[in-house]
Amino acid sequence: MTHAILQPVEKAFPVPKILGVDHNYPDRFKEENYKDVYLHPVIFLKPPQAIVHSPGPVELPFYSNRVEYEVEVTLLIGTEGRNIDEMEASGLIAGVGVGVDLTARDVLLEAKKEGRSWIEAKCFDNSALISHFVSILHFPRLDNLNFRLYQNGVLRQSGNTVNMVYKIPEILSYISTIMTLLPGDIIFTGTPAGVGPVFSGDQLVIELEHEISEEFLII
Repeated sequence: MTHAILQPVEKAFPVPKILGVDHNYPDRFKEENYKDVYLHPVIFLKPPQAIVHSPGPVELPFYSNRVEYEVEVTLLIGTEGRNIDEMEASGLIAGVGVGVDLTARDVLLEAKKEGRSWIEAKCFDNSALISHFVSILHFPRLDNLNFRLYQNGVLRQSGNTVNMVYKIPEILSYISTIMTLLPGDIIFTGTPAGVGPVFSGDQLVIELEHEISEEFLII
């Protein structure tokens, strides 16, 4: 279902596009031995068909031998915006959630080595696991949000948006200079350290503060 749900009003948003931010937590830089912090966020796209709602099921791509989870705070855009100033950026947000950006890591590494696009690695069906979204009015501080991922009951990732390299206003402002943000757009804001492989039969639980806790079954 290519839509997002905003609670508590239970409003459904059709999703025009999904955008992701790479390289956005310092501990993830160390984990992957990244060398440089870029001047601007690194942005990639996923199609709406990548969306999976809780509880799934989530089917892994047949062509990858190593799909990895990446838990991230997600944003639901509620208002159209183009060339938005950072001071106005939070006004575009309708809701805040948490999601998992699934990445075919082996495919991505080959693509980077050969200078090819990331499409097969990032854009496959079932690669964007999303929770429902909670109204931004419940989150007075977007720069201090705790989020977590559990795999089969074991805590694998834990992050806080205070540690972002590119803060949420900067992300929104930058994207809006490239393309118009539309109501229903979803933004994945980057993952902290702890990324690892996911397997058939796994249960993933993702949490945001004490507002959201949702489970996904991998098949």
